[in-house]
Amino acid sequence: MCGITGWANFDSRTSPFDGAKDLLHSMCERMVHRGPDSEGLYVTSGAALGMRRLAIIDLVTGEQPVFNEDRSIAVVLNGELYNYREIRESLEKRGHSFRSESDTEVLPHLYEEYGDDMVHELNGMFAFALWDTKRRRLLIARDRFGEKPLYWGVFDKTLIFASEPKVLLAHPLVKPALNLQALRQYLSFDYVPAPMSIYEGINKLPAAHKLVLEDGCVHIARYWELNYQTVTPIPSEQEAAEQLRELLSDAVRMRLVSDVPLGVLLSGGVDSSTIAAMAVRSSSEAVKTFSISFAESSFDESSYARAVAKFLGTDHHEERLSANLAANLVSEIGAFMDEPFSDPSLVPTYLLSRFTRKHVTVALGGDGGDELFAGYEMYVGHRWAEIYKHVPGVVRSKLIEPLVGLLPVKTKNLSLDYKARRFVAGANFDEVARHHIWFGSFTPEEQTHLLTANALAHTDGDIYKQAREMMQECAGPDLLKRMQNLDTRLYLAEDILTKVDRASMAVSLEVRAPFLDPRVAEFAASLPSSYKLRGSKTKYILKKSVDGMLPRFVARRAKKGFGVPVAEWLKMKLRPLARDLLSPERVKRAGVFNPEYVSRLQDEHERGVANHRKLLWTLLMFELWHESFIETPKRIETSVSRSS
Repeated sequence: MCGITGWANFDSRTSPFDGAKDLLHSMCERMVHRGPDSEGLYVTSGAALGMRRLAIIDLVTGEQPVFNEDRSIAVVLNGELYNYREIRESLEKRGHSFRSESDTEVLPHLYEEYGDDMVHELNGMFAFALWDTKRRRLLIARDRFGEKPLYWGVFDKTLIFASEPKVLLAHPLVKPALNLQALRQYLSFDYVPAPMSIYEGINKLPAAHKLVLEDGCVHIARYWELNYQTVTPIPSEQEAAEQLRELLSDAVRMRLVSDVPLGVLLSGGVDSSTIAAMAVRSSSEAVKTFSISFAESSFDESSYARAVAKFLGTDHHEERLSANLAANLVSEIGAFMDEPFSDPSLVPTYLLSRFTRKHVTVALGGDGGDELFAGYEMYVGHRWAEIYKHVPGVVRSKLIEPLVGLLPVKTKNLSLDYKARRFVAGANFDEVARHHIWFGSFTPEEQTHLLTANALAHTDGDIYKQAREMMQECAGPDLLKRMQNLDTRLYLAEDILTKVDRASMAVSLEVRAPFLDPRVAEFAASLPSSYKLRGSKTKYILKKSVDGMLPRFVARRAKKGFGVPVAEWLKMKLRPLARDLLSPERVKRAGVFNPEYVSRLQDEHERGVANHRKLLWTLLMFELWHESFIETPKRIETSVSRSS
């Protein structure tokens, strides 16, 4: 696990400029938290590659960049290649020789054999950059699901790339500026979907994409996608459960390979518990599991994690925290996220990562299970929304929606009034808009009140255009499969995996996701929707596959999520911070948001007449980012050093 960066000139024979290596070093310094163990720098005519390393595999000889035999191909890698041993054995039979035992070293040799199609051979989480000195070309690529990030931009005929935007900002050609269209996306989704970033001129390379710079031209292509067509003949439920169990077991086994201490992140839900159970079966030593608990009962899941750990016999570690104490970290965490990100579960994810890193360097997690096996309540909600649409409009607008509005405002995690209000807010929209209104923050109508006339005039109001295009591209035979595809490409890649990457890498912890093994994902996508969502029962086939391996309550308990009491924080602990960053003076000076509307949201929330926690948190996270990276970019150095 590492951080990578570098550049390539459109004129590939440009000689290195004076100070090129020093600049590359300063860019790597911005991501020491991603790789505290060592640094690797390579500067040549036309290109430069740099990296910071977190040593996981081959601690002694696994330094980067790595090269082929004649050093004509150089590679830096962020991530892990789980099938590198099989790849290496195949390459050695073809005459390739290796200098180390690292996974990274297979990449230049794979390129010699397969060219850009080398990505199809990889099972792992990765972002890599490869410079071919003979052909004078740069290849960068990102893993299938987007577990590892990769940003890039073209500035003065130089393509610059890095694992995090703050690294690009260390290059003198790159100046931080707000991308207003990306802001519209952030306000809707809680994150900025690829290929945009919040910065003008900086792009994300989407998951499962590769980019080539050659002869002064940039070419981007998608190299893989999940096929949601149902396989025929359809396996029986028992056959599907057994095959899934075998695939998951092998995926976990592959991800247990490490030269440093390893554990499992355990919440007590079906996904993380499944991974823990598989790890126990595959490990010859006691498996370490980790969880955090909160004093606030509606946000605490620790009793479930302890029960699963006891059932499996793991070496369980738990840290008990006060959610109010966790609130003290909000400004720090918000500042080290160099893109605004408004999923509040970033806070507990960071705390869990920090606690886990005290004991191990690598941890397995359950990310991807909800998207692959239909674990979200929204999938059931779409069925209710279709029924709701058939209720006469006058009944909805004159009776049901006013009654929902009268529900007492609660601040507990996923309270009934909150879910009811979100349901009616999205129920009358088409499937794509409805889905993301339920998931996200500001509806299109709310954005017309929030944004200034100037911001609205310079942006496209068709916020869900890209999501609708993704929906149409999916060959899935029903709405559930198309929604799963959408969530895999958007919510999983841009929210869940971004959150886990940033939170874990801030403390130099590597997190691996066995559910995102392509073999597991492709099998899940090929199953009928009824194998995943059976009535109101989510993850049906996954639960069947681990029946008997886990306590019975795991399959029966409702999904809770990794929450924190944001609504209460905004009234008490975070009120001074929110009132400062969202003050009418600051908001007006920035010229993006309507200060009267923002003040109304705060007033209504603090008086308890409405729960605007999601909207206010989204604005607060934006302002924390804006203050650190746009208003006073010199603070980037401070935020980086604090998170290292």
